[in-house]
Amino acid sequence: MKSTPYRPTRADLVAANGKSIADLIAPNLKILFCGINPGLYSGATGHHFAKPGNRFWPALYAGGFTERLLLPAEKAELLKMGYGITNVVMRTTATADELSKDELIAGGKALARKVKKYKPRVVAFLGIGAYRSAFDRPKATLGRQEERIGDALIWVLPNPSGLNAHYTPASLAVVFRELREAVVATA
Repeated sequence: MKSTPYRPTRADLVAANGKSIADLIAPNLKILFCGINPGLYSGATGHHFAKPGNRFWPALYAGGFTERLLLPAEKAELLKMGYGITNVVMRTTATADELSKDELIAGGKALARKVKKYKPRVVAFLGIGAYRSAFDRPKATLGRQEERIGDALIWVLPNPSGLNAHYTPASLAVVFRELREAVVATA
């Protein structure tokens, strides 16, 4: 029986500002999903993409990565399947708009070191703006990129935040499924 997920209070959210949460990472993953940075809800709970309304976990399920919809607290299940989670910037904020371009560039350099150390097959960025800023790729589009980080392929997906009105749950499912099928094809 699953327990009710922890719901942080307003004070918990305020206290989470500037915190970080641990990467969900291991060597030789199939895909390392890379968010922009953790939100306050994630900082308060310690779980990636934890805010209700974030569509990351439903998109993983709808895209065929998981056999059932996982809760953010069940994130360790992803490692068993060969998937991990990190962020370009580790610092929690209320919105990604609070991040400076310098912070994104520094985060991109730190991420590149992490990718070279852990050697995932693919790094999937969840947000085109962060990828463009962190890696100085102003014309990058969604999907597979020509560049690599070390030996890892780079794939850019839309930001799954509920604030991203440009993508519906159905359209997120399509692009997540395209990534999964492409990774299976390159295995």
